[in-house]
Amino acid sequence: MNLKQLEAFVEVAQSGSFSKAARRLYLTQPTVSAHVLSLEKELDVRLFVRNTKEVGLTEEGQRLFFHAKQMVDLEKKIEEEFGQWRGEEKQCVAIAASTVPAQYLLPPLLARFNMKYPGEQLKITEMDSSQVVEQIAERRADIGFTGTVLEKKHCKYLPFYRDEMVIITPNTEKYRSIKNTSKDISWIRKEHMILREEGSGTRKEAEKQFRSLGIMPEELNVVASIGNQETIKKSVIQGLGISVISSLAVREETESGKILAFPIPSERAGRDINVVYNRNCQLSRSAKRFLKTVKEVYRVKGEK
Repeated sequence: MNLKQLEAFVEVAQSGSFSKAARRLYLTQPTVSAHVLSLEKELDVRLFVRNTKEVGLTEEGQRLFFHAKQMVDLEKKIEEEFGQWRGEEKQCVAIAASTVPAQYLLPPLLARFNMKYPGEQLKITEMDSSQVVEQIAERRADIGFTGTVLEKKHCKYLPFYRDEMVIITPNTEKYRSIKNTSKDISWIRKEHMILREEGSGTRKEAEKQFRSLGIMPEELNVVASIGNQETIKKSVIQGLGISVISSLAVREETESGKILAFPIPSERAGRDINVVYNRNCQLSRSAKRFLKTVKEVYRVKGEK
């Protein structure tokens, strides 16, 4: 067993494809396949379930991935620490971010980071909050951004932004009348509701805040679950229903009058947007720099 075999195995596991792994490793596909086959023969196990569409890990493959990923990460950290990167290749920081931070909070961070550390490389993947936390827990990403806190072993959360959730409706006479006469939101029980997908931090937080007001999720008349918030906003404007969304995401639409926004009554308005990392995984120098940039841009004073 050698590191080249483990690198090939880890890359195939992460990409779900032998061809993608070959491109990322700058190898031919037969070479990657040979590395994995040699590893399977040496360990006398089957590591992948292969079909025409995708490649998935077997139970033995999942067990090996946990250890192999640590070894590959450690190799990269040693190379970075002692300046042995080939040519001009830089350390790449893998960032997983849920929708709201990815679209509205990361851009100023990226600009600041690029200005301070030109040449550093970032790989940003957008996904829902549950997937972000999984990526960090499984060490598939260095730093994550999520709108909810999930109890996962070794995950360290640092709140850096306070985000307000709002109920959004079409700007019609019906909803203008409600907005002008009542702060009670119990009326939402009678409305068609559009929610974010399962696993979304926005959806989890919305349901949490509704429960605190005595409105149970099962009481809502959910007509659609949509992962793309731009589609949600357009659906609301067209009259499909109402929704709950970050105030950051509807700033332009509320200012232009396309959408009405209703605050959700709460003792502690809003939710925390968190940066998360694995406390058992030594961050690279580049990842530490990015984390420092988060604290500078959003004036984070300390960790909890």
